[in-house]
This record gives sequence, C-alpha cells and structure tokens, in this order.
Amino acid sequence: MKTRIIAAVVLIPVLLVLVLFAPKMFSAVIFAILMGIGAYELLYRTHLVQHARLVLYSAVMAFAVIMWSYADAVHAYLLLGLMAFTILLFAEMMMDHVKVRIEMLGLCYIAGVIVPFLLGSLIRILDMTIGRYVILVPFVVAFMSDGGAYFVGLKFGRHKLAPVVSPNKTIEGALGGLAAAIIGMVIYALVLDLAFPQFQVDYGMAVVYGLAGSIVGVFGDLCFSIIKRQTGIKDYGNLIPGHGGVLDRFDSVMMVAPLMEALLLIAPVVM
Repeated sequence: MKTRIIAAVVLIPVLLVLVLFAPKMFSAVIFAILMGIGAYELLYRTHLVQHARLVLYSAVMAFAVIMWSYADAVHAYLLLGLMAFTILLFAEMMMDHVKVRIEMLGLCYIAGVIVPFLLGSLIRILDMTIGRYVILVPFVVAFMSDGGAYFVGLKFGRHKLAPVVSPNKTIEGALGGLAAAIIGMVIYALVLDLAFPQFQVDYGMAVVYGLAGSIVGVFGDLCFSIIKRQTGIKDYGNLIPGHGGVLDRFDSVMMVAPLMEALLLIAPVVM
C-alpha cells in the first residue's frame, strides 16, 4: 500500500498539470500514447493476441482515435481510419486464416477502437468551452470512488461484491466508494461555485454525477478484472508502481468518463 500511495502522490500533480495547464494538443498526444500502450496491454500482455502486426495496428488505431477526438475532425476521417483498420485486420486473416481467427479481430476492435473511444471522452471534455473547469469531474468521481472503496473495504469489508470476478471487492467498500464520490463531487461543485462566481452550479446534479459515476465505475473495474481473471494475470503492466499498467489505473474511468461527457452535454453540473 505504501508504494501505491507514493505513486499517487507523485502522479496526481502530474495529472493536474497535464489537464489544467498544459497545451491541449500536448495533453491529447500524451493520452493517445497511453491508449496505444493500453491496446498493447489488453492484447499482448494478456496473451489474447500474440500477433505483432495486429497489436501494432491496434495501438496505432488507439492513438488515432484519441487524436481524432482532440481534433474534432471531419466525420469522414474517422470513417476512413476505421476502413483502413478493418482492411488491415482482415488482410492479416486472409494471409493466415488458421492462426488469425475472427475472435482475434474482435479483440483488436475492442483494444483499438472501443476502449480508446470511451476513454477519449476525457479529451472531448477538455475540448469543451468550459473544459478546463470540468475536466477533473471524471477523475474526481472515479478516483474518489476507488479510494473510498479501497479504504472502507479494507476497514469494514465483510460481504463480497463479486467473489468470482474480484474477491477483494466488498459491498461495504462499494458503498464507501459511492459516498466518497458524492462527497467529492459536492466539494468540487462548491469549489467551482466559490472560485468562479460567473458560473451557475447545480449541487443536485453534482450528487447525481457522483452517484451514477460511482456505480458505472465499479462496473468498469469489474469488466477489466474479469479479463485478468480469465487470462490469469495480476496486472496489465507495471508502468505505474503499486497500480499496474495503464488499464489498471483507467479501468473505472473507462465507464465514468463517457457518462460524465454525456451528462455534461445533457444536464450540466455547471453553466
């Protein structure tokens, strides 16, 4: 736990600088690189796809999806990118249909398109008019929920939440994470309200953000946990000491970020 806390203390300021002060282009490139690494983790580190070119295509596509999210590019460019990705994947299967199975191509789509598109919500939020003010929303919800669940579960956890998928998760921990996410969002809304009086802050929606975000965050965490359970790995990587790889740290964010993007567009917490 000591290593986990030290890594968090070091990385949180880096994250804050990256999303609050760094040029958006720089933030997008760094995140695109991380998604390329995430594609590698999901395919190669799990041994689900041990085909170098397929992994490379997926990593490049993951990078491209993030950059497309940043550039808000013409829809045609995304279509062309998806066509090129599809052609490359199926060309590999045509060249060696015995080793390259259709399920491998499905995994490549998940790693190269679906996961980066969902996590690309972070870049799309950052690119909003008030993006610098609300970009921390998905992180506050996800990280407060994770932290609350971890410490409450460690202290009071008795009843298993999903014993087969993730034996360490408890119902008590999930409830603690839910409370922490709501409290975190209300505090964040209060900070915005006090620091930027020109904004109208909806505290009721802050509670909804925390509540809904924590629930989907737990589901996202379990999604990646079941993959690790099926493939027999402990972590997706070792890039972040005490936390594992990119996907270990962004597992819950994968579901929280797109939900927060949708809510910010449909029912904004701040206007």
